[in-house]
Amino acid sequence: MSEAAHRAGARQWAGLVVLSLPALVIALDFTVLHLAVPHLSADLQPTSTQMLWIVDIYGFMIAGLLIAMGTLGDRIGRRRLLLTGALAFGAASVLAALATSAEVLILARALLGVTGATLLPSTLSLISNMFRDPVQRRFAIAVWSANFMLGGALGPLVGGALLEAFWWGSVFLPAVPVMLILLVLGPLVVPEYRSAAAGRPDLASVVLAIASILPVVYGIKEAAKDGPTAASLLSIAAGALLGWVFVRRQRRLADPLLDLGLFSHRGFSVSLGAQTTGLFVLGAVQFFVMQYLQLVLGLSPLAAGLWTVPAMVAGVAANLLVPLLSRRMGPVRVITGAFALGVVGLVLIAAAGPLGLALTVAGFTLLNLALNPAMVLTYDMIISSAPPERAGTASGTAETGNELGIALGVAIAGSLGAAVYRRRLSGATLPEDTPPDAVEAARDTLGGAVAAAGDLAGPGGERLLTVAREAFVQGMQVTTVMLAVLLGAVTLTAALLLRGTAAGARTPHSDDGHDHQDTNRTRA
Repeated sequence: MSEAAHRAGARQWAGLVVLSLPALVIALDFTVLHLAVPHLSADLQPTSTQMLWIVDIYGFMIAGLLIAMGTLGDRIGRRRLLLTGALAFGAASVLAALATSAEVLILARALLGVTGATLLPSTLSLISNMFRDPVQRRFAIAVWSANFMLGGALGPLVGGALLEAFWWGSVFLPAVPVMLILLVLGPLVVPEYRSAAAGRPDLASVVLAIASILPVVYGIKEAAKDGPTAASLLSIAAGALLGWVFVRRQRRLADPLLDLGLFSHRGFSVSLGAQTTGLFVLGAVQFFVMQYLQLVLGLSPLAAGLWTVPAMVAGVAANLLVPLLSRRMGPVRVITGAFALGVVGLVLIAAAGPLGLALTVAGFTLLNLALNPAMVLTYDMIISSAPPERAGTASGTAETGNELGIALGVAIAGSLGAAVYRRRLSGATLPEDTPPDAVEAARDTLGGAVAAAGDLAGPGGERLLTVAREAFVQGMQVTTVMLAVLLGAVTLTAALLLRGTAAGARTPHSDDGHDHQDTNRTRA
């Protein structure tokens, strides 16, 4: 077939615009909720454990279902799955916006994760089919990826503006008109694709994947709240056991949910580990910074969102320099140098005290400047390290690692910060005349402390707020130092293990990247 026959036309480019919308919304949903945490905390009064579930159940459900949903889309039709998911995602967004209790919001966020998992693999695989020309396909995937960064940059601004004018649930509503646009225009500009050779999703593996993660996270959160107990340790052990069963099952299946053979390639496994760790750090730091700006420094939601814009812009700008830097220095040097620079950013955040706006913004900006381009390069190395016939599977595994890294960052680092916060507020640190109900609220979350302090008259409320803010800052500092140590260790590991690998010698956007995806797909 001629080269012109492979080139996309107006309908495909219009379809790209429509398919890029879900990426923007999913990224926006990650960032706006962090901004809304102080407001929903005051309204719904969740416990610290419930708050962490509200934030990270979304990412866990996406991570656990991404690969399975990709297989399901191949079987029933990618466009059909996309449109069904869009309808359900819009409905779940409305449920989250109108939630009247922490339990309902956790359920809504879980449903958003399930339906979000239908959107990501469907959009990327449809783009791969619509754009057969290699150059056009790379550009189309770059546009799709750019919408994640755009969603992350717009999230604080959109969320801040909505929180200034409306209730906290309004941050979920921008997804509704976007999903309506997708439902109306999708059938017109997005063709249907399915694969006659698609495997059947292994439901047992899906259940095991999610069931192995959630008990571990639950056990960590409970241990942070009450100290190590028999229940928390048993929960962690149960999750570990289910994880072992999951791995055993993948080794026996002819068409596994997770292709363990990919991990035998050093470039793949090290790059995936580095990427997941980088997003672990980013997710954790953003969770703390958004609360710090509002609850410690007392900024409005819009002002807090504006102070995060430099970090988002720095991340986007650094991504544009990736091709130039990788050609001059090589991917491995850029990744290790970026991670080392990220450690400096974390040190700046850790050095910020209760009045450290400048240091916090500078550290957060430096962290985004460093880690965002590193994520681009590790993603490319993950794909290029895998055999060409497994590029699609490698891509799905990388996306799963991305979502899991962000969710685990909030869950584990958030639990560590909460544990330090509670230890700091124990004993004689609280004012003696603080009412028992205010003490209980303050020891659970900083949002509870702010609300309790507002109800107390006189200097007692100010003293309570000062102590609680200092405790939160100490928790953030301890956690950030631990993250800096973790990122430093990953920097050294990547420098040692990636040097000399085939992936380390490659440059991004080579012809062996995404072009091998979906080569055996058939159009319906």
